[in-house]
Amino acid sequence: MYNDIHLGPVTIHMYGLMIALGFVSAYLIGDYRAKKKGLSEDIILGILWCAVIGGFVGARVLYYVVSIEDIMNDISVLWDFGNGYVVYGGILGGVLAGYVYIRSKKERFIVYFDLMAPSIALAQGFGRIGCFFAGCCYGRATDLPIGIVFRHSDYAPNGVPLMPTQLISSAGDFLIAFILFMYGRKKRPDGSIGGLYMILYSIGRFAIEYLRNDYRGSMWGLSTSQIISIVVLLGGVALEIVSVSKNK
Repeated sequence: MYNDIHLGPVTIHMYGLMIALGFVSAYLIGDYRAKKKGLSEDIILGILWCAVIGGFVGARVLYYVVSIEDIMNDISVLWDFGNGYVVYGGILGGVLAGYVYIRSKKERFIVYFDLMAPSIALAQGFGRIGCFFAGCCYGRATDLPIGIVFRHSDYAPNGVPLMPTQLISSAGDFLIAFILFMYGRKKRPDGSIGGLYMILYSIGRFAIEYLRNDYRGSMWGLSTSQIISIVVLLGGVALEIVSVSKNK
């Protein structure tokens, strides 16, 4: 795949374009749903900026954590911002920044988390398409017909059929977004949509990790992302139980 598309004097960076499309789509849909539910549109815009800033910081911090050995061998890794971001760190950082912002506005975080959960999944779907163009987050070598071959990637092994983990993840994220949109069409207990997002995403992420072949850190025979997925899954189940029990 080509990450940089050249149209005459203009160069389009597909990874950045997909990330931008994801954020814009998430905002537009979140803003539309906020209007329908009588929630603040200004807060939706604030959440977007918090997601951008918090997501960037969180993705970078988690990369430092899983790459500590590389950093000890080459300290310049710390300020090489051209690569080195972990999606789970971006999600957690964005959500944390959004929580602080919403609480500073004296609003209920869980209400906006439910509202934006489908948008988060949608943005992730676009982001994974960006990963496909860039060749990061690549899969294991395969002989299956679905294997894809990179020719110009700075990240994935070139010339080797690989599992299309980026596209599988993207399809899964779009499916999660669709499920959450449909589920949220009716009035649901506070926290149930956000909880369902956490459950579905963590299960999908845990499974796709077995098909990936890029280094993401490991512990107890599991990747760092799988360990985080277990924690997120438990948090999602707990949120569902609490939301249901409060509405009995």
